[in-house]
Amino acid sequence: MPKEICEVTHVHEEAVTKVQQQMPDLSGVAKFLKALSDETRLKIAYALTVEDELCVCDVATIIGSSVATASHHLRYLKENNLARSHRIGKQMYYSLADEHIYQIVTIAYEHAKEGIANGSDTN
Repeated sequence: MPKEICEVTHVHEEAVTKVQQQMPDLSGVAKFLKALSDETRLKIAYALTVEDELCVCDVATIIGSSVATASHHLRYLKENNLARSHRIGKQMYYSLADEHIYQIVTIAYEHAKEGIANGSDTN
């Protein structure tokens, strides 16, 4: 199998300059994706694509954890602008922060599912 590297070094200056000039600060995006890179938090986000809002107790049951663990993950999602919360009586409810989060989670799931179906899952 051939190595997936350039066999010669030839930098395409025009393309590199164009990309460098248009490269925004992606630290916020990296932080956002890091929040979703944890499988438990991703499960929570996915659960919130199925149900618009869930209380902490519901989430704990769904992910098979303690209420404290679920609360910790939900708080992390909220702190990273992926979720929002409100209290009703003695229960705290969470939902996805906006439609973008819904789309990202569902598109990522569909992409992964297609990769597995096409045999390109490398795990």
